[in-house]
Amino acid sequence: MTNRVRRTMPLLSISIVMQLTELTARQIRYYEEHELISPARTEGNKRMFSLNDVDALLEIKDYLDQGLNIAGIKKLYDLKETPKNEKAEPKSLSDAELRKLLHEELKHQARPFEKGGFRQSDLSRFFN
Repeated sequence: MTNRVRRTMPLLSISIVMQLTELTARQIRYYEEHELISPARTEGNKRMFSLNDVDALLEIKDYLDQGLNIAGIKKLYDLKETPKNEKAEPKSLSDAELRKLLHEELKHQARPFEKGGFRQSDLSRFFN
């Protein structure tokens, strides 16, 4: 059995999850209502949580402690779920636009080196 399978198995009751996360049952149900988590249900309609659900709840709790609201957390989760190829830049860039993007990226990546002992002249050939 792989680690991925183990982490998705619904094994924990809401009372155990409450102890692990220090959240109330109402908070956990609220996050479920807002589709931030989706625990499995037994035949008797009892919620059963996986380790991934517990991780998500702890992450939600951290975000809330940092000042994010539920709408902001939902937005973050939506961005995480968006496939990377949908977030990628369009492929129909002109040569000038591509050069500009590469130039900006090189500037961003070079900043730590400027402070870390590289001389400005060592990098000057990249930043005309």
